[in-house]
Amino acid sequence: MDKTVVVKIERRVQHALYGKVVQKSTKFKAHDLLGCEAGDRVEITETRPVSKEKRWRISRIVEKAK
Repeated sequence: MDKTVVVKIERRVQHALYGKVVQKSTKFKAHDLLGCEAGDRVEITETRPVSKEKRWRISRIVEKAK
């Protein structure tokens, strides 16, 4: 898994019953040919299955980590 990265998507949703805004997250395994590093903001696109769990690839690096 040399070219695999885990991308975490965070979003805010409103609780259906109580109305409180809660933060939810989803993790995707993505194929990395661009060589991004931890903390980079990236854009992912869905592709054909690369392995059992990888169905995404990194299309571009939006912002490098500081």
